[in-house]
Amino acid sequence: MRTLEEVREIFSNDRFATENFAVIDEIGENYAKCSMHLNERHKNAMGSVMGGATFTLADFTFAVATNWQEMKTVSISSNIAYIGVAKGSRLIAEAKMIKNGRTTCYYQVSISDDLGNKVAEVTITGLHKS
Repeated sequence: MRTLEEVREIFSNDRFATENFAVIDEIGENYAKCSMHLNERHKNAMGSVMGGATFTLADFTFAVATNWQEMKTVSISSNIAYIGVAKGSRLIAEAKMIKNGRTTCYYQVSISDDLGNKVAEVTITGLHKS
């Protein structure tokens, strides 16, 4: 079983997410919790956190949850619902498996800020590569 530090090292190669300050906070069976420290680079013209930053964190968290033990799953479909505005200094995402099949899986990723504001809900279907 890999340690959290080993998983962080493996996913340091996920450059887009990590260079935008995404970090892995927790791992578990079919589960991951990741966060992103926010700064001006994450904001849109209206001054809010850009949807792409939120989606990047969701996608990264899914990748960690499905691959931290063995790299074998890629996303094939994602749906994001933006349900609130981030007001804190950090986004927090939790990915939980809803269904795991022979060739596909289905995850829900919930995103909030560090003040407890709900920001987005994401569903992702993954494909297990053989």
